[in-house]
Amino acid sequence: MDRRHFVAGTAAAAAALAVRPTFAQDAYPSRAITIINPFPPGGAVDVVGRPFAAALEPLVKQPVVVETKAGAAGQVGAQVAANAKPDGYTLLAHLPSMSGFEAVDKLFGRTPKFTRADFIPIARLTEGPMVLVVNDQQPYKDIKELVDDCKKNPDKLIFSSSGLYGALHLPAALFMKAAGIKMRHLPTNGGGPALTAILGNNSQVLVSSIAAASTQMKAGKLRALACFSPKRATSLPNVPTLKELGYDVEFSIWVGLFAPKGTPAAVIAKLGAETKKIATSDQFKTMMTNLGDEVGYLDQAAFAKFWDKDAKQVEAAVQSIGLVQG
Repeated sequence: MDRRHFVAGTAAAAAALAVRPTFAQDAYPSRAITIINPFPPGGAVDVVGRPFAAALEPLVKQPVVVETKAGAAGQVGAQVAANAKPDGYTLLAHLPSMSGFEAVDKLFGRTPKFTRADFIPIARLTEGPMVLVVNDQQPYKDIKELVDDCKKNPDKLIFSSSGLYGALHLPAALFMKAAGIKMRHLPTNGGGPALTAILGNNSQVLVSSIAAASTQMKAGKLRALACFSPKRATSLPNVPTLKELGYDVEFSIWVGLFAPKGTPAAVIAKLGAETKKIATSDQFKTMMTNLGDEVGYLDQAAFAKFWDKDAKQVEAAVQSIGLVQG
């Protein structure tokens, strides 16, 4: 073989080798996918995210792991996801509160660690009403009894939440403002710990997703007094809404799936297609219904539009509450 043939053959072989990795990279996914849960176990993201991950595994034919990165009312996990490599192997499941982090940082004079622009919305999985509950050691049978006692005894009761300006703090604070009452705040690291606090009577009041509180309500450990939805929740038909009771407060909790900014469009499309299969399946709908939650699937385009609108409401809620330390 002369030198020209050798060089040509070597160049052709090198070109062929160069093509192979590119082809392999296009075969998404080729390894495990991690979905970051930015809250401790037991909260709304956890009870929705784990069944979703289990349903996604057989569709993508790769392990789908839910990894907890809790702290700062969901801000820690969101920051981890924002800084992750945008390759589709690190995703984020989050709540409405992620829309208010930038507003909270500005309220405290801090430089925002990340903004909504650092994420690509993939799909909304659920959207359900929130419910105000008291534990079984409290005498209150309705909201009027609770409000009347709070007015006579300001700061007597403690409400727990998933953290300052989190998805459980915002509606509770809006209700207190509308009712003209004061309760002390016990912020925790997530909906799970907030639920543990009220069950142990370290707090007496909690605003929660129905899904997270469902088991304890059925067991009689928690009593629902009002929902934050525009109409009565299907799973709690006997529980009035705050609007019915004369309080102009409405707040829903949704769980959405996100990817870091820069994730390839083909990967987003793949994840979106598989997510639609899960969210529209009878099995997933039944699972969410049994939790007292409601499937509120929106595809990427619809979710992006919804998120823009919802973010304005969350930011307005942050501004309405103002600067608080606890």
